[in-house]
Amino acid sequence: MSTTGSKRPAQVSAARRRTVIDALRRGAVPESGLDLLATGLDRFEAALDAELDAVASGGSVFKAVRGEYGSGKTFFTRWLGERAKRRNFAVAEIQISENETPLHKLETVYRRLTERLTTSSFPPSALRPVVDAWFYALEEDALAAGATEEGLPGEVEKLLVARLAEVSRHAPSFATALRGYRAALANGDEATAAAVLAWLGGQPHVAASARRAAGVRGDLDHFGALGFLQGLLTVLRDSGHTGLFVVLDEVETLQRVRSDARDKALNALRQLIDEVHSGRFPGLYLVITGTPAFYDGQQGVQRLAPLAQRLATDFTTDPRFDNPRAVQIRLPGFTEESLVGLGVTIRDLYADAATSPERVRTVVDDAYVADLARAVGGALGGKVGVAPRLFLKKLVGDVLDRVDQFDDFDPRQHYKLTVASSEFTDVERNLAATVTGGSGSADDIDLEL
Repeated sequence: MSTTGSKRPAQVSAARRRTVIDALRRGAVPESGLDLLATGLDRFEAALDAELDAVASGGSVFKAVRGEYGSGKTFFTRWLGERAKRRNFAVAEIQISENETPLHKLETVYRRLTERLTTSSFPPSALRPVVDAWFYALEEDALAAGATEEGLPGEVEKLLVARLAEVSRHAPSFATALRGYRAALANGDEATAAAVLAWLGGQPHVAASARRAAGVRGDLDHFGALGFLQGLLTVLRDSGHTGLFVVLDEVETLQRVRSDARDKALNALRQLIDEVHSGRFPGLYLVITGTPAFYDGQQGVQRLAPLAQRLATDFTTDPRFDNPRAVQIRLPGFTEESLVGLGVTIRDLYADAATSPERVRTVVDDAYVADLARAVGGALGGKVGVAPRLFLKKLVGDVLDRVDQFDDFDPRQHYKLTVASSEFTDVERNLAATVTGGSGSADDIDLEL
């Protein structure tokens, strides 16, 4: 990513700044405030904003993001999620993994979606506030149509049936569970209401008594999950949200699972793409992320020809001319120059709230930020793109914090960069072992077997 064109707001609240700086200090991607760090994403903005607007108008979009480890895929999707949330989308980020969230089990993916569902007003899980807002909207619509207080329950029931008519063709139990939830609340039975809502969110092992009370049976299955997603989109729209932005992150982990599970997962992904493009999910913006090896390798997308055809995108041209409207977009990753630019942006953001802003900017000047970036890259065999997370963590936690707290601290004199293996994530450690010019060996690389 280029470092030009930063649009950091002149005034930043203390809370937003603290959220970003605290996350970087921990070596994590901030959950919010990413617009403060977004440099070089200008070329994507127009096309992606147009797609978000199309989804808000009742369309649906599928997008695939490709990039090597360390290229900023998580940052990019959270940045895009923030833009969606500003348009009043609900947002959910799901980490795909064989043990926790296997992609071939869509009922589990749906469950994670409801667990991670967030809105501009509510943190995860926002499922209950959304459902409550939906029933409130139905009541308001019924009253506006002339319903009396005595006849309100019946009119709300008629609206519920009408709004979920299309959903009920595929998943009639979705509407049934909503009725059961409302009935439990009306009876003052909070325990049953919570259990029914958990079942509606795809949770397994809900008490049989709660399911009987709501008139539903069993647990959500793979095919029912798509119908429930359709129902959730209807509820979101009618409760005032313009759409749902969903990220399936780290889809490349499919390459490491058993071949039968991998084939099922790839086919489930193909099915999701087809359903999105068919118009079944109005208001859905679905994003997946993966490495080039996943999209181009025989253990990934290329293993299923119909899926490969749907994701095929020409990346043989100069990256400057990549089409951001294409189904698949690539992130070129960090260079030393772009990493330095990001470091300077973070230094300035930090300095704005420092005890002595001018001292921070003077001691940690642009030249020092560049020196630190080169030092971190040197520790990784010159591959600065392997672990930008580590560079930012060192910059904030080891340098900026000390300069801010100790008047006589000079990083050029009192700080020597150290990079311990324990500081790497498993992925970063494996990549570092392969790029350090022979300092690593095959024995240093962890394999998931």
